[in-house]
Amino acid sequence: MDFEGIYCFDTATVRFAIYPDGHDGARIIAQISEETLHDVFGTRNLGDRLLDTCRTNCEAISAAALRRYRENPRAPIDLTVGDFSTMSATSHDAAQTDSRIAA
Repeated sequence: MDFEGIYCFDTATVRFAIYPDGHDGARIIAQISEETLHDVFGTRNLGDRLLDTCRTNCEAISAAALRRYRENPRAPIDLTVGDFSTMSATSHDAAQTDSRIAA
């Protein structure tokens, strides 16, 4: 799965696109905070290097964003730690493979 996102310094978030109906459908913008990436995926990356964390964990992040979109298509999608509480221990452990430290 491809990850299409940017790091936004002013809000300390990664904004990214999801396509609920495939790439021929609507492009929806979601975001995940730096804090959530640290807490959920155990990354130590900062700034633009958080894009690497998102690429590594694209499947889990996109799935959480899609769930939020399906719940309420008109609401902003701002992922928090609570959006990942349904992750199994196995998928959470696998998600913590990104342990690089930002320079």
